[in-house]
Amino acid sequence: MAGNFTTRPEIKGTLGIVAATHYLAAQSGMAMLERGGNAFDAAVAAGLVLHVVEPHQCGPGGEVPAIGYSAAEGEVFVLDGQGPLPEAATPARFAELGLDRVPGTGLLAACVPGAFGAWFALLDRFGTLGLREVFAPAIHYAKHGFPALASLASVLAKSAEFVGTNWPSTAALWLGDGPPIPGQRLWNRPLAETFERIVAEGEAAGADRSAQIEQARRAVYEGFVAEAIDGFARQVVSDEAGEHAGLLGGSDLARWRASLEPAVRFQYRDLEVCKTGPWGQGPVFLQQLALLEEMELGALGPTSAELIHLVTEASKLAFADREAYYGDPRKVEVPLSGLLDPAYSTTRRALVGDRANHEIRPGAPEGFTPRLPDLLDQLIAEAARGGMDRGVVPRSGIEAARRDTTHLDVADRFGNLISVTPSGGWLQASPTIPGLGFCLGTRAQMCWVQDGLASSVRPGGRPRTTLSPSLVLRDGAPWLAFGTPGGDQQDQWTMCFFLRHVEHGLDLQAAIDAPNWHHAHVPSSFAPRDAHPGELVVETSVGEEVLAALRERGHRVVEAPPYSLGRLTAVGRLGDGMLRAGADARGAQAYAVGR
Repeated sequence: MAGNFTTRPEIKGTLGIVAATHYLAAQSGMAMLERGGNAFDAAVAAGLVLHVVEPHQCGPGGEVPAIGYSAAEGEVFVLDGQGPLPEAATPARFAELGLDRVPGTGLLAACVPGAFGAWFALLDRFGTLGLREVFAPAIHYAKHGFPALASLASVLAKSAEFVGTNWPSTAALWLGDGPPIPGQRLWNRPLAETFERIVAEGEAAGADRSAQIEQARRAVYEGFVAEAIDGFARQVVSDEAGEHAGLLGGSDLARWRASLEPAVRFQYRDLEVCKTGPWGQGPVFLQQLALLEEMELGALGPTSAELIHLVTEASKLAFADREAYYGDPRKVEVPLSGLLDPAYSTTRRALVGDRANHEIRPGAPEGFTPRLPDLLDQLIAEAARGGMDRGVVPRSGIEAARRDTTHLDVADRFGNLISVTPSGGWLQASPTIPGLGFCLGTRAQMCWVQDGLASSVRPGGRPRTTLSPSLVLRDGAPWLAFGTPGGDQQDQWTMCFFLRHVEHGLDLQAAIDAPNWHHAHVPSSFAPRDAHPGELVVETSVGEEVLAALRERGHRVVEAPPYSLGRLTAVGRLGDGMLRAGADARGAQAYAVGR
């Protein structure tokens, strides 16, 4: 057991604090705080830098959900930066193409890019600095260079053959004379030019800050960026399922705006935990808490077999409900209040036994009848035969195992707090748009082609994303913001962290550093949608005795190396106003900075 061992100290400060999955992003956000900006200015600057320096894990063509607390307004808000599916995306269209799943690569899975709209909405509503100030760090790194992460070099090396043959615009930007080596200096000058033009067009609106931001937004969703996307997105390109044209058009971009909405909340002990709505998987975190709150977890060791078993079995039940019921509430009825009802949780909690269960068991809240995809048995059988290899796309050779995400958290001296999970627009998942320096996202792969499911393909609907930033209030005041990359594992790895911090009293860094685990019980949200019921992936640092005890309980244990699961970051506020943060050494480049 890791105990209270930490790879780094918990960072503390009073001016402001930023934790991000890349140190250049954390430093750039901190620079905004030092200029007098607030947490929201810092989040925008840090997020834009992530688009530059982690292009294999997020990009401007992807999406940005966030959850924050505004001290000026005294309220928690959710920022919906998840762009919807194109109006042309229908189950019938995919059936015409002979597809039973949305491809995870290429142009067919593209949704409206949400990242730009989210950054503009956040800056306009809650920020204080101007466009040029928050874009400056990202423009600098795109124009003057940044060091290639080892993970970026690996993705480019494994994708090089396919990309070089099929996506010439991506090859021209990223491969040059060959894949880069870790630490090699890279540039993205087309993206720098795109950012500079967006800022210039925004500033042309005059001196008014809001007018500048709105004009910049129009440049993206109605102007030169939208025109480039419209001309490129419906071309025929190679993807993992063959060759397909995209469905996204300029009119889809023009009709969309990022929006603010209330958070979904759950009272756990003396804490109010806040998440996005069921268009993301966020409420699954709350469902897990609802199942766990009656269990005496604090009396168990933080990485004991008993605790891991209880948390895992509760999580399986919550994720089964996610599969049956979560979707865009603007398009489908989601029984969210029933899923979080104490009586329902009591019924579901009774299903947690001493042995690992290998069935996917959604409940029936408020009289709803669960419906799972018809493909489920086929997906499980394919995975059991070894036809799916942990998300690696078998047909195209694209290195999809590293399609990941980024995360950042910020707290400032004014009392603001924000958690943001930028993702999508991965350079290895979709071809680069010439002249723009970025590619479109592929989030539609999280929708089922089968009609009538909660997360089916629906024109103009938001895909049920895995992105899941978190924010916690204590006595009505902002207390903690946290998150991690990791797809379906996000609300499992963060649960490991949360329980260690809340139930066992570990500080932020110690709670991040301790061993993690997750199940792969339900279908993956990513193509090819593999499912491994009963499988439990555990970092071996829990110890051989714990691993053996989990196997004895019936878990199909997969051993993971120490420090291999998650890239968590977290920031918080103490009662005296002191700010604190931690960042995961697992990501190597993740850091927290503060002053």
